[in-house]
Amino acid sequence: MTGPVRSVSQAFAIIRLLAEGRPLSLSDIGRSLGLSPSSGLNLLRTLVEEGIVERDAQGKRYQLAQAWSRFDALREGGAQGVVDRSRPLLARFARTHDVSTALWQLVPGGRLRLVAYGESAGPMRIHLTEGQRQPLGGGAVGRALAAAQEVDDEELERRFSTVRWQSALSFAEYKEQVRNAALHGFAVDDGYAHAGICSLAVAMPHLRTGFGLSASIFARSRDEKGLSDLGEALIRLAGAPAFQS
Repeated sequence: MTGPVRSVSQAFAIIRLLAEGRPLSLSDIGRSLGLSPSSGLNLLRTLVEEGIVERDAQGKRYQLAQAWSRFDALREGGAQGVVDRSRPLLARFARTHDVSTALWQLVPGGRLRLVAYGESAGPMRIHLTEGQRQPLGGGAVGRALAAAQEVDDEELERRFSTVRWQSALSFAEYKEQVRNAALHGFAVDDGYAHAGICSLAVAMPHLRTGFGLSASIFARSRDEKGLSDLGEALIRLAGAPAFQS
């Protein structure tokens, strides 16, 4: 089964970005979407040739053609806009902190889907697959969302029971971990969802569609202070302008 065509996805990301209304330069678009100058220029030239995008007389800024600017669906794609703008931030965070970083979205069926990710540049890294899904209660993201949503014990136990944990974990322990997530602002799953992997996560309840950010490292690769510092960095990342819808 093949995945999405990358260049097509990038072209639609440009269209959604320009649908926000402000004319943008090539560097503006590249910085917002994490595109190289050559890739961005080739995509924009194609969109101009197809009559979707217009370039001003000096060739410095781009905007949607008038016919395309009337499509309300492009302006209403707030959730996808967040995903598009997150990619360069996730990549930068992953390289800076030597982690695998992911943006998860709550999707129909009560599951979480990985919609964007960034990988470290280290020789040993944790690879994530865009599109993969997990139960709502699973992983650090599940704990972070439960804490942010302040779910009651009955709903929390229901979410907990749908997860196939790889290490023994009682509901009492899980509930305490959710409580700690509410207390500290980030959640931790140390090898329970995936053996040998420690993940931290924060929820972003300010977004209309449920999102969570996670950072994954190899288990026991950082001490308590290192984990705390990483959690605080994730909290700051979640507050970046790109994650405001």
